[in-house]
Amino acid sequence: MTQTAQSIDTHASAGFNMREARFNMIEQQIRTWDVLDPVVLELFNTVPRENFVAESQVGLAFADVELPIGHGQTMLSPKIEGRILQALDIKKTDKVLLVGTGSGYLAALLATLAAHVHAVEIIPELSEVAKVHLQKQNIHNVTLYVADAANGFMPAAPYDVIVFAGSLALRPVAAEKMLNVGGRLFAVIGEMPIMEATLTLRVSEDAFRHTAIFETCLPALVNAPQASKFEF
Repeated sequence: MTQTAQSIDTHASAGFNMREARFNMIEQQIRTWDVLDPVVLELFNTVPRENFVAESQVGLAFADVELPIGHGQTMLSPKIEGRILQALDIKKTDKVLLVGTGSGYLAALLATLAAHVHAVEIIPELSEVAKVHLQKQNIHNVTLYVADAANGFMPAAPYDVIVFAGSLALRPVAAEKMLNVGGRLFAVIGEMPIMEATLTLRVSEDAFRHTAIFETCLPALVNAPQASKFEF
């Protein structure tokens, strides 16, 4: 076998393994976690997760883990991302706020479904990494910010959808008020070891409906407001 043929064969083999890993991720992790929306499932086929991790982590890109991405932060597991997207029922006209840009993968998923994503990251280095990843994927409907958005992000408000990529000890009341009527907010609320993924719907100017979707535990969002601790 010539060197060129061997190179082609190696890439073909790697491609086959990548496709198999992606298929297994969708069928064995995401679908079995009650993510049945065909639009969401297809999204994981079309937005290449492996392009949003370090080269040394490509083999773990499809694993059922929260993958470390540096600076003490992690990438959400695929099944959590799937449940988030399914719960939010994102429309092509939606303006989205993502709190916690991370590697940029969730921003890419959201941007594929929505009109525009405003992604806010408190760690500048991660925002830069996400910028590179999104540019390589030719995703241009994401605006990146470096800021603390633990209480929401007023500069681009109001939003149709808000997603918190880290857990919160308290319900994000200030961010809820940045939703348009009919807007949805996803947040994992609570403290270890008890947390619930919740969906908030703004039903009118003055009314919100809160629904618990599933139990899970996520790392806390940096600078998230904490519940008061009383000492006796």
